[in-house]
Amino acid sequence: MAAAETRNAEYYDVFASTCPSRPVLEHVTGRWGSLTLGALADGPRRFNDLRRRVDGVSQKILAQTLQTLERDGFVKRTVHSTFPLHVEYSLTPMGQSFADRLLDFFSHLQGQMPEVERAQEEYDSRPR
Repeated sequence: MAAAETRNAEYYDVFASTCPSRPVLEHVTGRWGSLTLGALADGPRRFNDLRRRVDGVSQKILAQTLQTLERDGFVKRTVHSTFPLHVEYSLTPMGQSFADRLLDFFSHLQGQMPEVERAQEEYDSRPR
């Protein structure tokens, strides 16, 4: 039996510094991880298509992000035996569940941006 299978729910506490969920939290909530999950939410994509969708990410960072998300069980990499090789990335069911929540969060954030910008302007105009 794998070590993870023997742990109970109380073992995982994201607020505890030793919790193994901490690195995974960083993977899915970091800028590139969350944007990659969100970009894959509407279906499989090839690497370059994904890179265009996640504007600003470098090839190296996207490759590392996809590997990390694949290792964590959120992304599936499928190699199609064609010439040239065709590689697609898609979400696993767990990845889709996370992506759906992230898209809700993104939508909420975008809707709040006028208020955020007002708060930033107010803060920036304060005397220092």
